[in-house]
Amino acid sequence: MPAFIVTLIIGVVCIVLGVINMRGNISSIHSYHRQRVSEEDRIPFGKGVGLGTVIIGIAIIMFSVLSTLTLYTDNKVFIFVGDVILIAGIIIGLILSFRAMIKYNKGIF
Repeated sequence: MPAFIVTLIIGVVCIVLGVINMRGNISSIHSYHRQRVSEEDRIPFGKGVGLGTVIIGIAIIMFSVLSTLTLYTDNKVFIFVGDVILIAGIIIGLILSFRAMIKYNKGIF
C-alpha cells in the first residue's frame, strides 16, 4: 500500500475521532483525562481536544495530497509546502489540545 494512502487514512481517522470528541463523546481520550473532567466540562473539553485533533487530521491529509503531487509532478515545492503544513498543523493541534487539558484537567499528565 503506497505511503500516501496510509497517511490519508490516518488523517481521516484523526478527523473522525476529533468530530466524535467535539460532540461530547470523549471515550477515545485517555481514561486519566476522562476521570478528571467534570460532567459539565465534558463538552467544552471534548470540543477543545477534538478541534486540535481535527486540525492535525487536516494537516496530515494535506501533507498526503501534496506528497502525491510531488510524486506525479516531480516538483519538490509540493513536498516542502506539505512539510510546513504538517508541522504547523501538528503544533497548532497539540497546543489546542493541551490548552483544553490544562484548563479542564489542571494538567496534561
